[in-house]
Amino acid sequence: MPLIRTCTHCGQKNRIPASHLADTGRCGACKKDLSPVAEPIPADVALFDEIVQNAKVPVLVDFWAEWCGPCRMAAPEVAQTAANTRGKAIVVKVDTERNQELSARYNVRGIPNFAVFHGGKLVSQQAGLVGHQQMEQWLEAAARS
Repeated sequence: MPLIRTCTHCGQKNRIPASHLADTGRCGACKKDLSPVAEPIPADVALFDEIVQNAKVPVLVDFWAEWCGPCRMAAPEVAQTAANTRGKAIVVKVDTERNQELSARYNVRGIPNFAVFHGGKLVSQQAGLVGHQQMEQWLEAAARS
């Protein structure tokens, strides 16, 4: 299940496999560079599993819900993390209301809840509001492990 990314140069939609989301790619139409993903990726169960299992870089997952005030406060920090770690990590957002199976799978009891995966395995998990610096430290530690 590849992610569809639109080329900023020509508008062509390109399919990017989960294993290449952190890579610089090339547009299939105009051949210009497609930069690595630099924003959080909203994911359902299938896309979550695809990214976590196939990503070559650490993955930060933000388990959140629309009604959650601290989750809304965390959103800019999550977006900043995605921008700052472009090419070195992937950031995924999982709506716990729409994806209760994932919440149950990872025992998410409080939100926001952040989980870091590397090589398809859960490396760390923590509930509660944190800043982008902390999220980036988690990703750097996962990359070293």
